Amino acid sequence: MHYYTALAEEIRANAAHLLAEDVGPGDMTAQLIPESQWARAHVITREPAVLCGVAWVDEIFRRLDGRIVLDWQAADGDHLEPNQAFLMLEGPARSLLTGERAALNVLQTLSATATATRHYVDLLAGTQARLLDTRKTLPNMRLAQKYAVTCGGGYNHRIGLWDAFLIKENHIAACGGIGAAVKEARKLASDLPLEVEVETFAELDAALEAGADTIMLDNFSLEELREAVERTAGRATLEASGNVDATTLRAIAETGVDCISSGALTKDIKAIDLSMRITEIHGET
Repeated sequence: MHYYTALAEEIRANAAHLLAEDVGPGDMTAQLIPESQWARAHVITREPAVLCGVAWVDEIFRRLDGRIVLDWQAADGDHLEPNQAFLMLEGPARSLLTGERAALNVLQTLSATATATRHYVDLLAGTQARLLDTRKTLPNMRLAQKYAVTCGGGYNHRIGLWDAFLIKENHIAACGGIGAAVKEARKLASDLPLEVEVETFAELDAALEAGADTIMLDNFSLEELREAVERTAGRATLEASGNVDATTLRAIAETGVDCISSGALTKDIKAIDLSMRITEIHGET
């Protein structure tokens, strides 16, 4: 399935799930508000952020009430300053308040991933290394978070288990060695990208000999990473993995590896502090 088609389907599914878990059979508190009452509201961020999640919020309010009008003052990937109002909404007050939490939940989560990614990408400025995500994503939010990584300037590693080979320690043991595993993978699907994870220089040499497209250097020291780059000499793409955070990222990139993967972009995020405020109450227009 094409990536963008799958993403559009995930947006619809995410929105339906978020509303189902929050609204259930109905919003009891919203029923305190007269049905004819309309409102204007805006959403602000309390902290610097990179925006992500516009399509999810649009879909949540579209499903909830087609009369709601959303006016975005920023787009996915834009930098937001503290107290910046980046979304204006108008519609039935009941519906605005019913959709508030579902919308903010997805927006604060995806913006957190985009913001963390942008921070890491900025740290890599001037190096050749690309920043990759991993499969360590929040449940039922795989494509959403992968999209958020791209909004922050990062790149997607494989989407799941189906679109590339990543031969790790246990696969190697079960197949009887790196060479045997790579040979079997090429027979099974020669058109798929093929990556081998290695922990030693002997395994690196075996992966190179087997013809791996990409080699993941797992928890190599900085000195070992530099030696691996020298030894590989461009014969395969080198990916550094393990012990990657904001304090180590730049030094890892400066060893000359082609890319660096980090699960922190999607699993160790802190939600962006967002707030929706009613700014005006009026009758139905």
